[in-house]
Amino acid sequence: MKTAHHRLFLKLLVVSLLVSTSLVHCSGSKKSVGITGSDMSTMVNNKNFRFVAEQVNPLRGRSRQLTSEYDVLLKGDSLISYLPYFGRAYQAPMNPSQGGIQFTSTNFSYSANLNKKGAWVVNIIPKDYQDIQQFTFTIFENGNAGLNVTSTSKDPISFNGRIKKNK
Repeated sequence: MKTAHHRLFLKLLVVSLLVSTSLVHCSGSKKSVGITGSDMSTMVNNKNFRFVAEQVNPLRGRSRQLTSEYDVLLKGDSLISYLPYFGRAYQAPMNPSQGGIQFTSTNFSYSANLNKKGAWVVNIIPKDYQDIQQFTFTIFENGNAGLNVTSTSKDPISFNGRIKKNK
């Protein structure tokens, strides 16, 4: 029992460190072309944005720049995730072609709040896809964003990237 609590504590500690690293990386001044602070607010409030991952930060191993396009698309009542996964998985997928963090959800809880530094913190909990416990986005007014993914069968992982308008 003590080991399970120890593992949970370590997981939470690592996720906290990944969040801190993401916040430092994402809070730079580089602005997204064509996105204003009010645009960002509208996109977050309307659940209508696209997160494009540029860097992955696995729990184990080194951070990597992504050379292919990976994203999470949020469009009203649909969440579509197409992200890679690097790390330890505790359970293999039933379909080997479904590697990474790839799923579509139409039943999820969504909350968005501004933190004290003016960044949006968006929590999404899919209810129809059991492998993902939570997506936590930290979205800055300049379009930079971080995403922390907590899974039931994989080590936590985080991504840095940009928020874009849906096409």
